[in-house]
Amino acid sequence: MFAEPTDVPQPEKGNLSFENTEIAFKHASNADLKRAYWLFTAINNNFLVKIGPGMTNFAMNIGLPIKGIIKATIFKQFCGGETIAECNDTIKNLYSGGVGTILDYSVEGEEDEKVFDHTRDEIIRTIERATGDPAIPITVFKVTGVGRFGLLEKLDAGTALTQAEEEEWQKVQNRVQAICQKAHQAGIPVMIDAEETWIQKTIDKLTLNMMRRYNRDKAIIFNTYQIYRHDKLASLKTDFDIARTEEFMLGVKIVRGAYMEKERRRAAEMGYPSPIQPDKLSADRDYNDALRFCIEHIDRIALVAGTHNEDSCRLLADLLNQLHIPHNHPHVYFSQLLGMSDNLSFNLANAGYNVVKYVPYGPVKAVMPYLFRRAQENTAIAGQMSRELGLIIKEKKRRGM
Repeated sequence: MFAEPTDVPQPEKGNLSFENTEIAFKHASNADLKRAYWLFTAINNNFLVKIGPGMTNFAMNIGLPIKGIIKATIFKQFCGGETIAECNDTIKNLYSGGVGTILDYSVEGEEDEKVFDHTRDEIIRTIERATGDPAIPITVFKVTGVGRFGLLEKLDAGTALTQAEEEEWQKVQNRVQAICQKAHQAGIPVMIDAEETWIQKTIDKLTLNMMRRYNRDKAIIFNTYQIYRHDKLASLKTDFDIARTEEFMLGVKIVRGAYMEKERRRAAEMGYPSPIQPDKLSADRDYNDALRFCIEHIDRIALVAGTHNEDSCRLLADLLNQLHIPHNHPHVYFSQLLGMSDNLSFNLANAGYNVVKYVPYGPVKAVMPYLFRRAQENTAIAGQMSRELGLIIKEKKRRGM
């Protein structure tokens, strides 16, 4: 078990500093910095974020030529390109700073079986692109990318399926298995993202079954635990007990979460207790406890810590130091989103830790929901935008811009 921080001398931090903007923005040109500065300034304006989605969708629907503007600004900041090939420059740029790429095909909200088949094939192409390239150590997909949300909702609720729905569900399972089998054959880990609570039980069950099949020798399949849910630390520990008993590796990605306001609103409307932690302090506590638990069982758990929280990143780095675990241990990765928290990603990589960034890609119009969610989430995080802006301003001054 871990000693309390007061019981042990604090490890040397070495050259790990989240304030070093020279390292954080070494990969960014002066033009990149200027774009980021004006973009984050605009995102910091809640009014623009609120009216932006409606205005943009209206302009695109009536054929106004704004795609080029979007692609040169918000898309360029948060996305790698419209295709895997267009992401190559981003992949190389990140890897020049020691940061790996997670290719994330970010098309959302589709309902058509042909689209689901196309998405399955696209995810498999990301695995093929990653094979043999250390710059792409991990891949990812969402179950709702290969299956209908409403179907998953019925399964979670325990509602009986029609014969047609049973066949539809089998197709979803077949798509997931095809992706996981390809990942296993290639030796490339694949993370299955978490989604809304009212479809998550089905996703958890499906993911655990894939782990049983493909995680016998190493962690290939990863489930995602949204720790802003008050029950997810317990779920992680339960899944670990199952993995230990059944003798397979547990692949774990822990995040705070992405659907908080939607979750609270639905719980209030439907009259059930909110699944969300009562406050940020509780979420932070459980997140950090999840880090401790995973590192405590690092022989049986492979961890991807998805976080933009400096305290959690520092804690995980310190835990590895305290337990004399190599910074580049293959079971431990830090993860952030492209275009955000470069002070974490590149300074961690510079100190020898394994770091990856999500690099979303897809057609501009199809990726717009993802982009607007990023902007809305950023304004909801107290201090996040001022922190990003402050670091960018600091680096501009250092460069004499």
